[in-house]
Amino acid sequence: MAEHVPSRTLTVPIRRFGIRASVAEPDLLAVEEPLQIRVGEHNLAVTMRTPGNDAELAAGLLFTEGFVQSSSDIIDIKCRSNTVCITLAEGVHVDPDRAERNFSITSSCGVCGKASMDALKTAGATVIPPSALKVKESLIRSLPAKLRENQTIFERTGGLHACGLFCAEGRMIILREDVGRHNALDKLIGRALLDGHLPLGHYVLMVSGRTSFELVQKAVMAGIPILVAVGAPSSLAVKTALRFGMTLVGFLRDDRFNAYSGASRIYQTKR
Repeated sequence: MAEHVPSRTLTVPIRRFGIRASVAEPDLLAVEEPLQIRVGEHNLAVTMRTPGNDAELAAGLLFTEGFVQSSSDIIDIKCRSNTVCITLAEGVHVDPDRAERNFSITSSCGVCGKASMDALKTAGATVIPPSALKVKESLIRSLPAKLRENQTIFERTGGLHACGLFCAEGRMIILREDVGRHNALDKLIGRALLDGHLPLGHYVLMVSGRTSFELVQKAVMAGIPILVAVGAPSSLAVKTALRFGMTLVGFLRDDRFNAYSGASRIYQTKR
């Protein structure tokens, strides 16, 4: 499943305007290119993404949409020139008509039209056990700095979303970046799937930006009990977290955050 990794950044000439003068200089951009995902002879989807970790992205997308259940469902993944070709195990099938209905993907909107918690349950999502994980309040507050420290491409371009998977002690396990927040999460979950580590019931997920329904959907499918974001959640994200027993944290700053669901998994210690 090895893949050639093209450049994820591009240098372009710009003119930077300041208060007193303007100056010509180079600037670094995050690359955005289309990726075609094929299963057997069928075109499954096209997504706009940052090149790299394409096998993880394809595997994670298949899992979070309920088309595969484990790494054993995938025989092979080949990546070449903005295309991923997946070979599934015998007896594992993807209905092209169903896939066409489910997938309309861009770097900004995620999986459009799948805004149904009933569809999420049908895809195989289950309620997360209340005792799945408990963490200290101080750990939650430490995550934004840890995420930023590891965002190497963001530090150079300022143009990528990121998600990081952390253990209960606060150590980062996986980090992925992409122009699309849903792509970054699919890459992270895809890595865990290919490594045989799903479900992720003992980990905390931290995402940059806001929390939309599709991010909660993907995290629920992976069995992640705690989802933390620096921005606000949408109403459907909160409703979905409540229904599936997930702890959802938003507006995370150095000294405060809001728990929109599952606050019992977070405990305070004396300062």
